[in-house]
Amino acid sequence: MNGYGERARAAVLQAASVCLQYPDDAVLATLPVVRDAVGALPEGRPRERLGAFLDSAAATPPGELAQHYVGVFDTRRRCCLYLTWWTDGETRRRGGALAALKARYRAAGVELDSSELPDFLPVVLEFAATADLADGLQLLQEHRAGVELLRLALLDVPTPYAAPVEAVCALLPGPSPADVAAAKALARSGPPREQVGLELPPFALRPTASGPPGEHR
Repeated sequence: MNGYGERARAAVLQAASVCLQYPDDAVLATLPVVRDAVGALPEGRPRERLGAFLDSAAATPPGELAQHYVGVFDTRRRCCLYLTWWTDGETRRRGGALAALKARYRAAGVELDSSELPDFLPVVLEFAATADLADGLQLLQEHRAGVELLRLALLDVPTPYAAPVEAVCALLPGPSPADVAAAKALARSGPPREQVGLELPPFALRPTASGPPGEHR
């Protein structure tokens, strides 16, 4: 995206990762830091959408925000934050996909230090921001149709949680699908590819002992 180099893209992905987590005390305490990082971003849609979410979160009582999060993500199947659910559903294939994701993280030199599954969107965003930007963005590209379907479902709710997903989609090459039919067509044809690289302090992923080779709540 024009004006968004590697460091800015990593900052967008890290900010979106925090914003899309369950708003417990730790996440809420981090939002002012996220706001500072977002304020330093270049002008553009990622900065605007993240700022919109942060404004909404700041204006919402914490208990109400937490209740809203649960109502959106825990009771609506179409608002699923687990990327392999969009490709494999509740099938045996999903277990293999999750194992492949863990292996992919290990290949980049990190282990998932969390009770969350490796396909949880905030975990994927953190991986891209802190471990391997190029491969993380490629991973988002591979799941582009699911991310776009999630974006459309959140816009349809509606919910301020659509905004961080919009910010992520704005970083990916090509226009976002305008509707569900276009997003499903994207799943069949595959998204355009783009490569990119960076490193920031992680909070859900930790380095492996050897380093890289040569339920929210």
